[in-house]
Amino acid sequence: MTKLPTAGTLRPARTETRTLGSVEVTVQDRDRTRPFLLLHGGGGVATMAGFADLLAERTHSRVLLPTHPGFGGTPKAAELTNVVDLARLYVALLEELDLTDVTVVGNSFGGWLAAEIALLESPRVSGAVIIDAVGLEVEGHAPTDVRGLSLAEIQAYSWHDPSKAPVAPAGGTAPSPDIAALIGYAGPAMTDPTLAKRLGGLDLPVHVVWGESDGIVTPDYGRAFAAAIPLSKFTLIPRSGHLPQVETPEELLGALLDLGGVA
Repeated sequence: MTKLPTAGTLRPARTETRTLGSVEVTVQDRDRTRPFLLLHGGGGVATMAGFADLLAERTHSRVLLPTHPGFGGTPKAAELTNVVDLARLYVALLEELDLTDVTVVGNSFGGWLAAEIALLESPRVSGAVIIDAVGLEVEGHAPTDVRGLSLAEIQAYSWHDPSKAPVAPAGGTAPSPDIAALIGYAGPAMTDPTLAKRLGGLDLPVHVVWGESDGIVTPDYGRAFAAAIPLSKFTLIPRSGHLPQVETPEELLGALLDLGGVA
């Protein structure tokens, strides 16, 4: 089980001088409520909601989890035509909320989106965590095309242990990817041939985290993603697939907070 971080491990004390009228006061700030922006993938906001609760509870952080416009039946503005458009929307959201020192965390399509947000170089974003992302063109390792696959087939690609995948409630249907909304942003190939070159200029700490059993985008794809980013770290999570935040949330939390215990 992941341990709670000890005092001072989430972020260092910051010292700043503020002017109050004609008086300057130097203040050490030990605020531990750093904000996180969590970005879901094609499976929708439900694939990230449980982890958002876990992260907020364990770290007492402010955790934002938007539903991407167009997912889950929500309206999508006509001007949102690609991943970069959506990235700009979320940077505007951080501006509107006046947040700083934000860590952006995204899974799958949300991981690609996190990378695009980092590339916008907003001073409000201090780092990114990219989890089993799509978006990169890697020779010999194209993302699995889930169009036309049954839910059982998608789960077989997505889970280390498919028996842990969500099942349909009585009289209902099991959760499945929102393919139309996903393709609307990412395109049918779910890659951008310009992304690798653009990531090479990224000057921001990025943690690339991957499930060792991911059949949608393999660990070798994840290593290529990390290799494209100068200030990156790569962590492989054992016994996990494409959705570590659902299948192995404790291990993912440990990796996100750099508490060790993940190979």
